[in-house]
Amino acid sequence: MSHAVVSQKEWLEARKNLLVLEKEATRARDRLNEARRELPWEKVSKDYIFDAPSGPKNLSELFDGRSQLIIYHFMLAPDWEEGCVGCSFFADHVDGSVIHMQHADATFVAVSRAPLAKIEAYKTRMGWKFPWVSAEDSDFNYDYQASFRDEELSDGGITYNYREIPPMGDLKDLHGISVFAKDENGEVFHTYSTYARGCEQTIGTLMLLDLVPKGRNEDGVMNWVRRHDQYEDAPKAASCCH
Repeated sequence: MSHAVVSQKEWLEARKNLLVLEKEATRARDRLNEARRELPWEKVSKDYIFDAPSGPKNLSELFDGRSQLIIYHFMLAPDWEEGCVGCSFFADHVDGSVIHMQHADATFVAVSRAPLAKIEAYKTRMGWKFPWVSAEDSDFNYDYQASFRDEELSDGGITYNYREIPPMGDLKDLHGISVFAKDENGEVFHTYSTYARGCEQTIGTLMLLDLVPKGRNEDGVMNWVRRHDQYEDAPKAASCCH
C-alpha cells in the first residue's frame, strides 16, 4: 500500500487541517439531527397486526412500554430461505445496543414479510436475540415503502426512498428504518423513515472502516459483506441492499 510519508511535524499540520473539516462535519451532523427531531409527525390510523413469538401484537404493543419505537425493515420475503446479506450485516450490530436503546426510552424491533417460523429459524441460525416479528398478513411494509406488490412491479415503477425508481427485477422487498412515537394518550405517530444508504450511519463496522487507510475496501457498495457464517473464501458478490 503506497502512500505519502512525511515528518511528524508535517503529519501534525495535515492532521490539524483535517480536524477543521471533521469539526465542520460534526456540527453539520448536529444540525441535521436537530432538523430530523423537529420533523412533523403523522398519526398512524391503520391497525397493523404482527405475528410475534408470544402471539399477535399491534403496532402499539411493539413499543413494549416505551414511548419510542425503531423498526428495521429486514429483507426476508415469504419465499426466501435466508435473510438479505446486507440486512444480516446490519443485524450483527444490534444485540449489544438493545439494552442501551431501552434505557434511552426506545424499543428496537425488526419486521419482515416472511412467516414467523422462517424468521425464528434464521434468527436461531445467526444467533441473534433482538425482537423480530412477521408482517406477513399486514400492509405495514407496503405502507412504509419497504415492500412492493406485483402490480407495482408490473407498472414499471416503485416508490422507494421518496422517489420513483424502476423495479429491481422481481425483488419485492428492500430495507429501511422507520421510527414511531407514542404520546401519553397512547396514540402512535410516524416520525421518520430512511432507506438505502440513509441506514448505513447505524452500522458501526462501516464507521470504523471509514477511519482506516483502505476505507471500506470495496469496488461496489458493501460487495465484500457476507453473512457472518459464510465468509471463508467466498467470492465477492453484490449486496442485495443496493
